[in-house]
Amino acid sequence: MPETPDVRPDVSHAPLLDALWTSMAGLYGDLTAAAAAQGLTYSQAKALNVLRQGGPAPMRVLAASFRCDASNMTGIIDRLESRGLVRREPSATDRRVKNVVLSEEGVAAIERIRAGMHLTHRALDALSEEERATLQGLLSRLSPDADATPRASKAP
Repeated sequence: MPETPDVRPDVSHAPLLDALWTSMAGLYGDLTAAAAAQGLTYSQAKALNVLRQGGPAPMRVLAASFRCDASNMTGIIDRLESRGLVRREPSATDRRVKNVVLSEEGVAAIERIRAGMHLTHRALDALSEEERATLQGLLSRLSPDADATPRASKAP
């Protein structure tokens, strides 16, 4: 059973949890709509963005970042590959491993999706430069996987 960290009973995270939940729901909806405008699902757009952020990655690393079964990830990548948005390449260090690589078309697709997230852009535009920098710093500290960005496999 996983350990749970001690929660301070004198601190209520409820308002922050509510704000994060609302923000995440808005971001999810905006991303889903922008992806659909490109003929993609939320999961396909997420895969493209993960590869955009972290570079080539083996399927097992992508599946772990999605917290899903590798067979589910295979289906997502198969559909992206059939559209020419990603390709599989052998790892330079382990020929048993195939890395998923974002193609030029995939880069263009994720850039169109990100540009099409109008509600999110409007919300961010309402912040000052200082507020955006503060938000970015805070969000990076909140990320439970800050050190788990997918990277290409280097060794078995």
